[in-house]
Amino acid sequence: MMYRSTTRGIQITVEPAYMAEQSLPQSGRYFWSYTIEIANLGEETVTLLSRYWKITDGNGKIQEVRGEGVVGEQPTIGPGSSFTYTSGCPLETPQGIMVGAYVMEGPGGEMFSVDIPAFSLDLPTAARVLH
Repeated sequence: MMYRSTTRGIQITVEPAYMAEQSLPQSGRYFWSYTIEIANLGEETVTLLSRYWKITDGNGKIQEVRGEGVVGEQPTIGPGSSFTYTSGCPLETPQGIMVGAYVMEGPGGEMFSVDIPAFSLDLPTAARVLH
């Protein structure tokens, strides 16, 4: 399942996947990867400066994560270009939801926020429910 949103010409597409081989359900460890494509549909070059995540597990426990860049990079994305990366998220429950935002910098130094659409982390056998 893919999730997509566009803010100010920056399109974010997320595709989560459950990683059974990295999960230990009997120990309360469930692991998902997510691949994100950041596509610049606008006319100005932007640089991704930082990220913010709000991760909620199936018990309602919330983790907030803030940091510079993504996967150790602060990519600059020109008009018509995109940047794709894959990261991961461990949870203690077999389902959860992630939502967030990137802080981008435009060509004049202007900062703006780009929404990352909410996406659900569910076992492949479970019904998908956005909480």
